[in-house]
Amino acid sequence: MFLAGCDDGKQGPPPAPPAPPPPAVSLAPKLIEQASAYRYYMNHATAITPDFTDGDSIARSLKVGASYEPVQLLRGAIAYGAVAALQDPEFVAAVRTYSVDPEQRRQVAAQIVQNPAYVVGIAGSAGAASLAVNALGEQGQKLYDAGKAVKQSAYAIQKQKWSMSEVANRDLRLSQAKALSATPLVGDLDETARLQQAVVGAQPLGLTPSAAATPPYTPVVVRSLAVAALAVLGEAGDANLENVMAIMAEPNVGFCMNMAKLNLYQCLAVAKPHYEDVFCLGQHIMMDTGRCVIKASGLPEPYEAKFVPTVRVADAYEPTKKTASKGGGKGSAKKR
Repeated sequence: MFLAGCDDGKQGPPPAPPAPPPPAVSLAPKLIEQASAYRYYMNHATAITPDFTDGDSIARSLKVGASYEPVQLLRGAIAYGAVAALQDPEFVAAVRTYSVDPEQRRQVAAQIVQNPAYVVGIAGSAGAASLAVNALGEQGQKLYDAGKAVKQSAYAIQKQKWSMSEVANRDLRLSQAKALSATPLVGDLDETARLQQAVVGAQPLGLTPSAAATPPYTPVVVRSLAVAALAVLGEAGDANLENVMAIMAEPNVGFCMNMAKLNLYQCLAVAKPHYEDVFCLGQHIMMDTGRCVIKASGLPEPYEAKFVPTVRVADAYEPTKKTASKGGGKGSAKKR
């Protein structure tokens, strides 16, 4: 007799296990600390104002302004650009489609590490790039503008008797600037926590995209997008830190920041009165560094008309020789 519902004792294959969830978006703590240190420096340097009243106030501002190590500041700019790029939901969602399959995720991550520009082909990259461009360029412009005001004050304060006094311990002042330039900064704890929350989408940064951000993007912006994509793929944590750090370098902007430092040292080496230190601060610490960050973002660099300044230090540390058309004339010095 046949009974409905009975089987022959054989069971079908077990159901396939569910696909593993995609990895969580994450950046290694060291990368977030780099972004936080970058923000710390930019916030404090842009807060320098030209209302100097004595040599001590100038010395304090010099200390704040000189306190960045070029390699760290560049890496911090790229890391902060990555956090900015992660604020674009379309970009994050597009990258996440490659993270479902583990093998595909590893392949895409390897492509990005090998060639960071690979990330520009991912949907949503334009929106992410516009956020990174504005995040970097806006602060770079603020630093440049603040430096321009400080530089201008070098001429104005010459009317004040105290500014004509020679800086005490000039050699020590220069050696301290060099030491500060080689000492890594530590970011603010609250800012570090805020950036960590922004990476995972828990606390948006409220950034505004740049309307001027059009391809081709600068290498710094491209590397920011690459780091952001690796974060979405789960390939930017501590286990992958070496690969990520390898793409966080850009020789042109690195050279720009190094030159800003070298010009600062040269300027301080010959500066004597206090007002000349103000010129060094405004021009080489603030304006030159701000220009480097603007260059990194890809926004138009500020134009500054050439002129012959009245601050003596500008004529002393960058000499050029004018030679007469016949026989060579007397040399003269002029700020270029």
